[in-house]
Amino acid sequence: MVKKIQLSTRKRDEMIDVTNIVKEYIRDTGIQDGVVYVYCPHTTAGITINENADPDVKHDMLMRLDEVYPWEHEKYRHLEGNSASHLKASTVGASQIVIIEKGQLVLGTWQGIYFCEFDGPRSRNMILKVIKG
Repeated sequence: MVKKIQLSTRKRDEMIDVTNIVKEYIRDTGIQDGVVYVYCPHTTAGITINENADPDVKHDMLMRLDEVYPWEHEKYRHLEGNSASHLKASTVGASQIVIIEKGQLVLGTWQGIYFCEFDGPRSRNMILKVIKG
């Protein structure tokens, strides 16, 4: 079963905790053991797993990505002017796979799943698929 989730981002760069959305989807499927694929079908956004206890981690990650991939660079050629967002999305990646055991996500104590926006604000999609194991 595939589910498309619509998200509205509010900033050019932001990390949205989607862990509870994924948990709800798993509950709805009734799958007890398997994996869930969390996929972003966009070239300027991505999916990552990282700490969800301290909001400063999100700040620091976005700040450092901006330092590594500045929004403006004299050698960028892409006419849309959003090369930095493509670089950030490729660095973060388009998907994550998480194990499901006894109907629960197998995540570490401090881990959460994030939709990462790098060219917002926009209306975005995230695609979820559970594979029974």
